[in-house]
Amino acid sequence: MLGSSDLTVLVGTARFDEARAFYRETLGLTLVSEDPFAAVFDAHGTTLRLSKVEELTPQPFAVLGWSVPDIEAAVDALVERGVRFERYPGMEQDDRGLWQAPGGPRIAWFRDPDGNTLSLTEAFA
Repeated sequence: MLGSSDLTVLVGTARFDEARAFYRETLGLTLVSEDPFAAVFDAHGTTLRLSKVEELTPQPFAVLGWSVPDIEAAVDALVERGVRFERYPGMEQDDRGLWQAPGGPRIAWFRDPDGNTLSLTEAFA
């Protein structure tokens, strides 16, 4: 039923000004509109609505992820913009924080100003 409808991704933020700047300036998403309740971004054809909330408890898993063709270049570019990549105990991650899934993609995780976990994934060729 909804397979032919556009998807809007909703992310909550209790730190609106910092999060808006992070998604626009650090991640490079295009700000499309803003009102007293949210900032709306174009995320390469997908709408991302950054909604103001009073309180936020980040989930223990990634809430947004991007597929990138060159994860090392993407990680390096984000590090240059001040992003710190997460390290998880028990996971074999390289110097950049990249983890190779068994027989599959390489993944790296980072957080937005509210502590939401975001990810980058490069498919295994």
